[in-house]
Amino acid sequence: MAMDATEIEQLIRDSLPDAQVTIQDLAGDGDHYAAHVVSEDFRGKTRVQQHQMVYAALQGRMGNELHALALQTSAPDLN
Repeated sequence: MAMDATEIEQLIRDSLPDAQVTIQDLAGDGDHYAAHVVSEDFRGKTRVQQHQMVYAALQGRMGNELHALALQTSAPDLN
């Protein structure tokens, strides 16, 4: 059972309300996505910690409904 990009985005926003989220379906199959997530909550966290926060937001769907997710995460620029 595949996931919709809007569902992925909503799960991330529910967990990280300030996040700027961009989702791209990489294969057109609803199973392989790329996500770019920018959130102030990532500031001071390692890349691994940031990714763990996104995976936690997906509530166990990674590896089940969602087969692959290429992640880019960062805190917003301080300009």
